[in-house]
Amino acid sequence: MNRITISFIAALTLLVSSCGPKDGEYTFSILTTNDVHGHYFDSLYVSGGTAPSLMSVAWYVDSLRTAEGAENIILLDDGDCLQGDNAAYYYNYIDTTSKHLFARMVEYIGYDAVVVGNHDIETGHPVYDRLVETMDVPLLAANAIRTSDGKPYFDEYVTLKRHGLRITIIGFTNPNIKSWLSPLLWEGMEFESLLPDFAQKTVDRIKAKEKSDVVVVAVHAGTGQGNGEILENQGLDLFKNLEGVDFVVCAHDHRPTVRRGDDICLLNAGSHCNYLGMGTVTVKVEGGKVVGKDLSVDLLSLDKNKVDQEMQAMFRPDYEAVKAFTLKEVGHLKTDLRTRDAYAGMSDYLNLIHTLCLEATDAQISFAAPLTFNGEIKAGTLLYNDLFTIYPYENQLFVVKMIGAEIKRYLEHSYDGWINTLDGNEEHLLKIYKRADPRTGSTRWSFGGATYNFDSAGGLLYDVDVTKPFGERVVVKSLASGADFDAAAEYKVAMTSYRASGGGGLMKLAGIDTGRIDERVTGYYPEIRNLLYDYLLTHKQIDPSVIGNPSVIGQWRFIPENTAQNALTRDMSLIFQ
Repeated sequence: MNRITISFIAALTLLVSSCGPKDGEYTFSILTTNDVHGHYFDSLYVSGGTAPSLMSVAWYVDSLRTAEGAENIILLDDGDCLQGDNAAYYYNYIDTTSKHLFARMVEYIGYDAVVVGNHDIETGHPVYDRLVETMDVPLLAANAIRTSDGKPYFDEYVTLKRHGLRITIIGFTNPNIKSWLSPLLWEGMEFESLLPDFAQKTVDRIKAKEKSDVVVVAVHAGTGQGNGEILENQGLDLFKNLEGVDFVVCAHDHRPTVRRGDDICLLNAGSHCNYLGMGTVTVKVEGGKVVGKDLSVDLLSLDKNKVDQEMQAMFRPDYEAVKAFTLKEVGHLKTDLRTRDAYAGMSDYLNLIHTLCLEATDAQISFAAPLTFNGEIKAGTLLYNDLFTIYPYENQLFVVKMIGAEIKRYLEHSYDGWINTLDGNEEHLLKIYKRADPRTGSTRWSFGGATYNFDSAGGLLYDVDVTKPFGERVVVKSLASGADFDAAAEYKVAMTSYRASGGGGLMKLAGIDTGRIDERVTGYYPEIRNLLYDYLLTHKQIDPSVIGNPSVIGQWRFIPENTAQNALTRDMSLIFQ
């Protein structure tokens, strides 16, 4: 459908709506995306293949507008749209003068609202403030409160007037942002928990003000368990407890989910443009008032090869600019790097990360984990695109003061999320289990915990005894320099901004109050991927003999070695069979 036609229909609908609804039945489709993570283009930069993208979303949305009428379609995105792909990175930090590509795309597609995700905040004030100032689609986060005046930093909601009915979309960002991100990224804001009553009070106030006939609560939080215990995943909690709401749209955990209650529905479209969420509401009007509603939800699987060709052609110059940036040669890699190796012991991949953290700072020790479950970079010429595989997130590097006893506790908790004790009763060394795929019915072995929390330490010489229980596994022998390690001494430890702010919970388990982390931080450094780029500008290559230097990064191992290696070989073959 022509974009001018869509705008004309919307304007005409608004004019007619001012007269109030006429008696009859009106059916609307609430279409949703979430966790797009920079999947703007359908074409890959390196291999020449295709990928799910906003261009497929545009094709499907236009098809539904043509079939159902543009005035009956509401389209929203539920956050995490500005991070995860080279295209997002390029328009966040490289081309900072053009109108952001995401803003131009959502305007082209005709989105009605976009919710702020935690990874959108992670891009920093210059990026999301620029979006607020230039994007002609409202950016929603009613629980991001400006500390200077107590008012919302972003828009709280938007009300759409269709057929005389008022459809209100209220947006909330993830309330756990402070536990993941550096205060420098969200300076001037506080993030309210949606429970026990913030979301309900917000809904009641806005609904009364707007005289809403249909209410959609879109929250960038995971579906969760519905037990009220997980701050970052409050979707089911809201579904179970909110009153006066027709749809709860959630996100964040990348789990495609639909739920239907008596008078409310929940919808999570997964991630990366693989699905389009679809909530349908039929509103019955009698005597000029709403007397009934019928709700349903579904997930529409998107075909990555069905794309809006007009959109594809319009944004081709942007794609070419990102591709040229992506294919820039940045150095040479002398060995394959595999993130999976980090689960079984020291690895070239984590040696590189530890080397970056220790070389760039005055820290004696570093913490790092594999951030991609099974990423691999082959030896040879490195392209800028490869740096996103090596380090996919925009984490900054912090240096934090910790005493030796806290470091020991930290490592005990890290390995406890990752390994079992081989005491004759436990079959597996790695904490793995069989998981059923609900879509295919097949089963596969998986880790029980998130692998991006499997931290090891650089700058230390230590053993991890797999026959010992939690609390007794990690034996630190010395610093990498050979100097004694003292449980009472203070050390400088390099770690990501995510970890220092409480992400993954390891700092809390070590006994550190991350709410007061600024009292411990001795240095703030650039994003780790930028440090990697700077390293390549200086060294020209990544050489295992350099990044594996034990006098810098130290050394650690699982012991007893034969027992541990036999178990690791078996478990790794199950996970990666």
